[in-house]
Amino acid sequence: MKQPIQCPATAAAETPERASRRRFITGAGGAAAGIAVAGIAMPNVSRAQTVSLRFQSTWPARDIFHEFAGDYASLVNKLAGGRLRLDMLPSGAVVGPLQLQDAVVKGTLDGGHGVTAYWYNRHPAFSLFGTPPALGWKADHVLGWVKYGGGQALYDELVQQVLKLDLVGFLTGPMPSQPLGWFRREITGPADMQGMRYRTVGLAAELAREMGVAVTVMGAGDIVPALDRGLLDGAEFNNPSSDRALGFQNVTRTYMVGSYHQSAEMFEIIFNKKRYDSLPEEMQTILRVAAEASSADMAWKAMDRYSADLEALKAEGVNVVKTPDSVLLAQLAAWDKVIAAKSADPFFQKVLDSQKQWARRILSFENEYAVRTDLAFQHFFGAPTPP
Repeated sequence: MKQPIQCPATAAAETPERASRRRFITGAGGAAAGIAVAGIAMPNVSRAQTVSLRFQSTWPARDIFHEFAGDYASLVNKLAGGRLRLDMLPSGAVVGPLQLQDAVVKGTLDGGHGVTAYWYNRHPAFSLFGTPPALGWKADHVLGWVKYGGGQALYDELVQQVLKLDLVGFLTGPMPSQPLGWFRREITGPADMQGMRYRTVGLAAELAREMGVAVTVMGAGDIVPALDRGLLDGAEFNNPSSDRALGFQNVTRTYMVGSYHQSAEMFEIIFNKKRYDSLPEEMQTILRVAAEASSADMAWKAMDRYSADLEALKAEGVNVVKTPDSVLLAQLAAWDKVIAAKSADPFFQKVLDSQKQWARRILSFENEYAVRTDLAFQHFFGAPTPP
């Protein structure tokens, strides 16, 4: 067989060194082409991998609480870099505020933002994770218990073992002590509340009943209309910003502030557990860590907005009155009775024992260790003006 005739130039080009170079150039060209194709295709792949979760709050769109929920959703969306998105919805977009938990359990919604007191009828211990007894602590102290005192494990036990709900939840967002509420006339003592038609939620409802109050439980958007129509004699919601946005000042001018009925509340963020477990671990971490980060931001925003809105309410003619000590002492006595009755449930007692152990230790430290703030305030600003 004849051998193929090679051109001298071709033969020279096929030295081992040149052949190696040719293979490298060919491979590099293919790689460059692949990179070019990938550069076109990657945005489409990224969009295809985005997971969207329907996330509803239990708050009207005009309420600062819905804004807090939106802040959480925005932070999650930024941290996830387009791979995960919470689609934020206000109360009523899919279900009413008191139906949120059921909707998330069923998968009608993927998640939501609310308070545990709304699920009190499912189990009284739910309220311990949002509106616990007034042990002398504030919401930040309760969140410390959640994070480092065993509270999160007890919450998980209640949700997933005691009640077997298909939920994952995070507690977040410390609230300042709440007002006693809005009334048609000033409350001068416990007797003024006897027989009163009053709105509150959770364990606070049991507390009010112990004081002879007729309690009605309802969502935020229904309170002011009920008060306006005379269906309620008094009502509380939460804070100056929310109360002002909801329009309480348009139906009554007496605002009683300072109360032990809900002195240490926080929010709850929940997700359908199957949906949550289907997410990559990184995305689960974002949902959890964003709850902690937005918790801090919410506390700082509340300092700004609540104080400004209380001043605005005063300027609008609202009479802001401190709840008298006689009412506060009556509330504490009522707490004793509520705690004794509800502690017949072993899990309720288990959670409360844990809370008391934490509160006793950290408040003993704080009361002994921390400096007084009232003396410094009086030195620089004078005696505070009583509301």
